[in-house]
Amino acid sequence: MSTISGTVILPIDKKSIQHWFHLCFNTRMLITFVMGFSSGLPLLLTISVLQIWMRQEGVDLSTIGLMALVGLPYTLKFVWAPILDRFSLPFLGRRRGWLLAIQILLGLAIASIGLADPITSPWFIALLALLVTFFSASQDIVIDAYRREHLSENELGMGSSLYVYGYRTGMLLASGGGLILADSIGFASVFMLMGLCMGIGIATTLLAPEPDTPINTPKSLKAAVVEPFKEYFNRNSAWTILLFILLYKLGDTLASAMTSPFYVDMGFSSSEIGVTVKLFGFWATLIGAFLGGALIIKLGIYRSLWLFGILQMASTAGFAVLSEVGYNMNLLAAVIGFENLTAGMGTAAYMAFMAALTDKRFTATQYALLTSLMGIPRTLISAPSGYLAEIMGWTEFFILCTVIALPGLWLLRHFSNWHSHSEQSAPEEEQGATAPSTQTQVKENT
Repeated sequence: MSTISGTVILPIDKKSIQHWFHLCFNTRMLITFVMGFSSGLPLLLTISVLQIWMRQEGVDLSTIGLMALVGLPYTLKFVWAPILDRFSLPFLGRRRGWLLAIQILLGLAIASIGLADPITSPWFIALLALLVTFFSASQDIVIDAYRREHLSENELGMGSSLYVYGYRTGMLLASGGGLILADSIGFASVFMLMGLCMGIGIATTLLAPEPDTPINTPKSLKAAVVEPFKEYFNRNSAWTILLFILLYKLGDTLASAMTSPFYVDMGFSSSEIGVTVKLFGFWATLIGAFLGGALIIKLGIYRSLWLFGILQMASTAGFAVLSEVGYNMNLLAAVIGFENLTAGMGTAAYMAFMAALTDKRFTATQYALLTSLMGIPRTLISAPSGYLAEIMGWTEFFILCTVIALPGLWLLRHFSNWHSHSEQSAPEEEQGATAPSTQTQVKENT
């Protein structure tokens, strides 16, 4: 089996089904799901939930708009990730020690927002929100590193899927659940309650096992800062990989940035959009993530990226079809369901791809670098999407979003030999392979 593709070629028999079931449902996967929940919970609390609270309290739009800046830690987390790779706290081990401390501080920061007043102290709330995003981004760093080190190579695909499951569940609880509860108990109580919900992640951290510490981990802060980047950029395909990460979901992300105003222009009401997105979109994403993980086990990351990339293009083209047809609830449900299904599948392969690229000696830093780059299309490249839609029209805009996905697929050809050893059946750990073997394969893919 290829150590980077995670491919498992299984015949359809009772033994292979049992093996697949074991890969999908075990304690490691449960831990991954709950850690995903802890990662997803804080995200929308400082975006939609806090913004709605501030607006209902009469805070001006300019102040609310500036609140978007509190999300900067999510794109800058690679800056302090080396500290989490280099140093260990004197309890629970290299990963769980940091995770416990960060989750406690994150829970306190979330609950503290409920003690502030949006009218009299909006900037104090902004400071607390910045602390939430900082600790949330730090939690993401450690959880990503834990997942990479805790799961075997052939579990990365399904592990990424269940992480997405947990992440989406946490987001749904914080946004949908939080907004519903706010009508009865108030926003202040919602933030305190969400702070308490971090106790689920804390309990998981205490009960979860500590991954084995790789050999040759950084011995100094300088080494923790320099070595991860030196090791990565010494690979022949380093820049190609970064460009691929930047481009693979570009079309999908660019289209997603404008779907809400598009629905409005098509004549759909807020309730129609909300019910359809929640009913079809959320569940389609979860099904897509699970289906994506199952297909990654069977096909490997390389072939899955091809399949899911093509499906993502087809789902983006569906918006162009809806633009031509106009108001049609059945087509809206089909387009949203298919788009979220393919997005869930693509995200699972995308995350497994990035996890497989990291050297376990520098997991936190390298994964933080790759995921920070992944966020660029969402935060920067999508910025002119409204301008493009305005001058081109909806149909032409979504056709552009479909076509713009082609460069990412073209770059995928450079990694065609990642599945060349897929006929081997023994997992990496049974063959005594180490992280550097994965890096050697990547260096050979130019």
